[in-house]
Amino acid sequence: MKITKHSWPVLIVSGQFEAMNDEGLRLRELEEELIEVQECSVVPSYSYEDAIEIFMSRADLGAVVIDWDIQDERPDEKIGPELLLDAIRKRNKKIPVILLTDRTAMEDLPTRVLQKINECLWKTADTSEFLAGRVETVLIEYVKGVYPVFFGAMVKYSDAYKYAWHTPGHMGGEGFMRSPAGVAMHKFYGENVFRSDLSISVPELGSLLDHEGVVGDAEKNSARVFGADQTYYVLNGTSNVNQIIWRSQLVRDDIAFVDRNCHKSLNYAMVITDAYPIYMVPRRNKRGIIGPCRLSEFSEKSIQTKVKENKLIPDDIKTSSVKMSALTNSTYDGICYNVINIKKQLQKSVDNLHFDEAWYAYARFHPMYKDHFGMADDDLNENHPPIFCSHSTHKLLMAFSQASMLHVRDGSHVKIDPDELNESYMMHGSTSPQYSMIASLDVATKMMDDSGEILMNDTIIDAINLRKKVSKIAKEMKDDGDWFFEMWQPAKVDMDGEIKNFEDVPTQYLCDNQKPWVFSSKDDWHGFDDIEDSYAMLDPIKLTFTTPGLKENGEMFDEGIPASIVTNYLINHGIVCEKTDYYSFLLLNSMGTTKAKQGSLLAGMLKFKELYDANTPLEQVQPDLVQSFPEAYAKVGLKDHCNAIHNYYKKHKLLDKMQAAFQVIPDQAMKPSEAYHSVVRKNVEYVELKNMKGRIPAVMVVPYPPGIPVIMGGEILNEKADAIYDYLEARQDFENIFPGYESDIHGVERIEREGKKYFRTMCVKK
Repeated sequence: MKITKHSWPVLIVSGQFEAMNDEGLRLRELEEELIEVQECSVVPSYSYEDAIEIFMSRADLGAVVIDWDIQDERPDEKIGPELLLDAIRKRNKKIPVILLTDRTAMEDLPTRVLQKINECLWKTADTSEFLAGRVETVLIEYVKGVYPVFFGAMVKYSDAYKYAWHTPGHMGGEGFMRSPAGVAMHKFYGENVFRSDLSISVPELGSLLDHEGVVGDAEKNSARVFGADQTYYVLNGTSNVNQIIWRSQLVRDDIAFVDRNCHKSLNYAMVITDAYPIYMVPRRNKRGIIGPCRLSEFSEKSIQTKVKENKLIPDDIKTSSVKMSALTNSTYDGICYNVINIKKQLQKSVDNLHFDEAWYAYARFHPMYKDHFGMADDDLNENHPPIFCSHSTHKLLMAFSQASMLHVRDGSHVKIDPDELNESYMMHGSTSPQYSMIASLDVATKMMDDSGEILMNDTIIDAINLRKKVSKIAKEMKDDGDWFFEMWQPAKVDMDGEIKNFEDVPTQYLCDNQKPWVFSSKDDWHGFDDIEDSYAMLDPIKLTFTTPGLKENGEMFDEGIPASIVTNYLINHGIVCEKTDYYSFLLLNSMGTTKAKQGSLLAGMLKFKELYDANTPLEQVQPDLVQSFPEAYAKVGLKDHCNAIHNYYKKHKLLDKMQAAFQVIPDQAMKPSEAYHSVVRKNVEYVELKNMKGRIPAVMVVPYPPGIPVIMGGEILNEKADAIYDYLEARQDFENIFPGYESDIHGVERIEREGKKYFRTMCVKK
């Protein structure tokens, strides 16, 4: 493997770089020897305190050389070398650390120090050439270990400069150089992207479909790190992970127990497997935030009742066991289940447990999430069934888009046969995998294995600090009779028996303790009145901002700011939110979030407030909106615009209608698979909303917000589903009054007639 030593600098910590004495001369000779002869690069630091800052901000260092005698040489040095050494080892246990000394005898170095260093060199005992050679040696060994097994093999192969006579046809990028457009692409991405875009014809990199060679080794390592018995790399997203899991365990007419708040890929899994679904229904609070399903829904009695009352499932099948359960964890609003409690209930009546943790792959790596993820190391009892977890590794860990993992934990009596599961895997996998995506999964695993807890700790700390800052601004504004955005989080925290405002609790306490984030029936800040204790918690890094206009009990103020107006403004100023509801919006504080991003967000929110308070004309705030619909928005101020939409919501009870719609599970007229078969057989037609009563949609209808199905393919829009019809009609009317605010509704097409838009959906023909 070619090592570019210059890309992995040596951090040298000393106060003698400019000293006009022998030590200073020797130190400058060492620096010159490393740069000129060993072809390394050097980052100098003049104090231990400065070195800590440098080390905290750089993960590309290849070695650290610490002058142990700075405090003897510089009385103004504030901290000791042991603090620097502790800080280094807390964040990186493997980077080589070399002590440089001549005043401290070996016998005077504490054992705890010797345990944390790699070498100890004396400034004047050896030549600068020898000292530099020792540093270069340990640096190279360290950098070799930075590369995990698959990524390392891929880099090694790419560095071999072999002539390719196999696919892909661009042959390491050469083909792109034959056209200006190709050259532009080559220049944009750089040569390594093309040289590492390889083919299954390269035996050195193993086989993804057979899980052999270095790719199989990488998957086995991921299984160890993520606490699974088996792990599979899936390169076309967690949507396909879900398909692989279900295809491997369900067949026609099996019964599945499914979270209604599930990703549409699971709804499609029901179509593909031809299963009978029964549903668990999530709670919602008055703000519209989706909460956890009730724990009682997972009981054997509740599941049996749902099966018994389902009119679609034949009587001879109702006595069968439920083959699969699928639960979204965490929810899209960052609510995480205590899966230990859920497993104890589901194992009594479900053969396989599936936790869709697409947004939650990091949970294993911080104590904050103890017992709240599928692969939790609980005391698995003698009757637990197999457990499957789907992770969108790319979403909140460091992998390329679509790069995902499927984790399997065997049951106490039922083991998942890898060869059997692989048949389903190969149905959904490509024979031409993208090797860079595999490498990114390999690297994501090593990052979490090496320093997952530290990375997550940093992320949680940053998220909590942002939460506290927003709360402090909101409190200051409120004390002055003004307004600001707030956070959906506990207002008060019980800190060791003392009740404190959230913003006054030390950040480290909120990071180290799970209790402040766990929902309790005694403190209903979350809005779920009947919540079970020790059952669900809020993920600190999922940030839900609330906008004015809505009381916690669901009543609406006379004035308000719909969240979509805020997020549209933020988007136009380079800040893209993850999800927008009626009076809240969600942002993700991930490992890639920087303090600069947080600062820009706060600045953007404060600027929006300034524009709102001044009732600034929309031409200045949302010029594209006004340009597209001048008849609706010309000469309208931002505050007036917010209140117009807010009062429309209030007058037409849009939130109440949404609440009612999502509390209904419509009657099933046919299985989702049968509805899809009608699509394939062309036995469908588009039906406008006004004519949909009594009709059976052939496709699921998923309004955003909140992004969960309001009706599934095969369910009938009868009187029981009137609330769903009323909500869709209210959305349709709203979009005609306020053009430009058309939100996505999967399964609905809009047609235009006489200047108005009308919803229509593909339905099964009568």
